Amino acid sequence: QVQLMESGGGLVQSGGSLSLSCAASGIIFGRYAMNWYRQAPGKQREVVATITSSGTTGYIDSVKGRFNISRDNAKNTVYLQMNSLKPDDTAVYYCNAVTVILGRTYDYWGQGTQVTVSS
Repeated sequence: QVQLMESGGGLVQSGGSLSLSCAASGIIFGRYAMNWYRQAPGKQREVVATITSSGTTGYIDSVKGRFNISRDNAKNTVYLQMNSLKPDDTAVYYCNAVTVILGRTYDYWGQGTQVTVSS
């Protein structure tokens, strides 16, 4: 059974920092690209940061220079360090694991963790 378990969300003041973690089980973690998505009230879910199985990272423009995604394959865990947080970063943050094996896509999601940034 595949599980992605996020942790580290909470309430922080504008300008503060939070670190999210996502621990995966039931998958060969090193084969998966890992992504952090977020969904704010009334908005569509959007990808925030991604890290490939080889460690290449990518970010949406609004978080570049503030967020850092990393992974520890030995711990089956992906992290999202969020600095200089803004009220617009308020959302539920979701961990996502995705890979393609023999033409079939395997796509798994965590349940999400709330991040609230107060002004």
